[in-house]
Amino acid sequence: MCGFVGFTGEVENREAVLETMMQRIVHRGPDMGGSHFDEGVAMGFRRLSILDLSEAGAQPMGNDNSSVVVTFNGEIYNFRELRTELEAKGYVFHCGADTESLLHGYEEWGEQVVDHLRGMYAFVIYDKRANKLFGARDIFGIKPFYYYQTATGDLLYGSEIKGFLDHPGFEKAVNKRALRPYMTLQFPATDETFFAGVHKLPAAHCFTFDLKTHTMDVRRYWQCDFSDDNSKDFDAYVDECDAIVRESVQAHRIADVKVGSFLSGGVDSSYITACLMPDNTFSVGFDYENFNETNYAAELSEKLGVKNFRKMVTAEECFEALPTIQYHMDEPQSNLSSIPLYFLARMASEQVTVVLSGEGADELFAGYEWYEDTPEMAKFKRTVPLGVRRALGSLVQHLPYFKGHNFLTKCAEVPERWYVGQAFVYSAEEADEVLTEPYRHGPDAFQVAAPIYERVQDFCELSKKQYLDMNLWLPGDILLKADKMCMAHSLELRVPFLDKRVMEFAEHVPARYRVNEQGNKQVLRMAANRVLPDEWATRPKKGFPVPFRYWLREKRYYDYVKEYFCAPWAAEFFDCDKLMKLLDDHYEGRAANQRKIYTALTFLVWYKRFFIDEAA
Repeated sequence: MCGFVGFTGEVENREAVLETMMQRIVHRGPDMGGSHFDEGVAMGFRRLSILDLSEAGAQPMGNDNSSVVVTFNGEIYNFRELRTELEAKGYVFHCGADTESLLHGYEEWGEQVVDHLRGMYAFVIYDKRANKLFGARDIFGIKPFYYYQTATGDLLYGSEIKGFLDHPGFEKAVNKRALRPYMTLQFPATDETFFAGVHKLPAAHCFTFDLKTHTMDVRRYWQCDFSDDNSKDFDAYVDECDAIVRESVQAHRIADVKVGSFLSGGVDSSYITACLMPDNTFSVGFDYENFNETNYAAELSEKLGVKNFRKMVTAEECFEALPTIQYHMDEPQSNLSSIPLYFLARMASEQVTVVLSGEGADELFAGYEWYEDTPEMAKFKRTVPLGVRRALGSLVQHLPYFKGHNFLTKCAEVPERWYVGQAFVYSAEEADEVLTEPYRHGPDAFQVAAPIYERVQDFCELSKKQYLDMNLWLPGDILLKADKMCMAHSLELRVPFLDKRVMEFAEHVPARYRVNEQGNKQVLRMAANRVLPDEWATRPKKGFPVPFRYWLREKRYYDYVKEYFCAPWAAEFFDCDKLMKLLDDHYEGRAANQRKIYTALTFLVWYKRFFIDEAA
């Protein structure tokens, strides 16, 4: 796990410019730095040493004549198999780092190297022979990748947007189209970022940048396929699931440094921990009623015979950390779980360099509450034919809202009409009411989701929801905060559920085995039950609950938010009187507006950090 940054074109004092850009991301790689310069190309790298701790594994890494040079962030878990295959073809290896397998893999297979990789990665390869840059992002979007073209057509790229700030060709401005969808979804939801002109390379995409014509060609190289395989019974799927998860954990534990695991009270991290059996586990909670699951983690750690480190986070610590958290996030993101994750990563980094965690299980194995029908919906679906339900669902779209409107919409099994993912904070109408006119022109959440749904029209209702979450929620929220909060503390996070081989299994588990009358995530829960007590295997998902709702009813934290909501510069983006009404209604107990308040607050904290404090 590391970080890279680079640019094309010629700038004055480019060595000093690149070094300053590299220093912006030094937290991603405090162990070592490196650079490579060629005509019209500057490549920088910061290294967090995980495999082959010697300087032989340093980056940028080139082949024997430096005609191909790579910077790579992540881990290739099948690098040893690739190395054996490439050595048989005559390639000579000089170190034990997985980077060299990627380098020679590109020499052998060209851009098709992405089809051979199993891992989490973002990388850029400079191919001097073809006068181009080639890069890619892993199939789930575990590792971040950003790019920006200057007014002259030159390319800036890197692991974090903040790495662009010191380049003379970067023009810092707010993307006015980003705020509207964010208000609903709580994360930067499109390939455009909150910085005008800066784009994310989507998960499972690669690109080619022609250094002569300055053209950027982006394409998808992998696609998941949720299609039921009805050749096996439930127990056979459980057996296969357990075997493949255990194998993935073993692949993800490879390192030349200490490895631990995050552990909450839920099934996902508990399953990973039981398979890994690390020396140390790490948990956080809040010393507030019903907001502490660390006792579950401590109890399981004791049963497994491993040491558990725990921390209780205070409200004061959380509010003090908000500007730092948003700086590391690069973009506004108002999932409250980013806060405890920040402190969890800080604690873990004091003991280990690598941690395993349970992200991705809910998307692959259908573990979210939204994937289940209520008992009333299930009964209605059993008694009313699908064609009739579809007709009723279409009819109500043209009628004013009435009691039962949402019920009929959901029972029609057309999630495109109502489901945009795990977060829904402001409706489009509510967002437009609080936003100023220049910031009302971005897409709404349904417009963001539409092209994703369009790719999977033949999927069943459950698979459509999972597919949407895999393409929006997972890379835009879950994995973004996981990477940024851990790398803020130079900690490598690995996610064994988000593995190519696990995905190849999960995408063919029949929908009736994923979610049924017994609950959600059934195959995974039963597999986990092989190594976990019933209490852990069946416990409902809680996530990272944060008592923000209650903190906002304390005067000191009400005042903290009020200072942002009433700041003169906030009026560029929001109707501040309406924001204050949300805050006052919540403070005085007339409403529960904590998510709307935090979503607006997070944007303002981010804006102040990057556009006011940074300019000072």
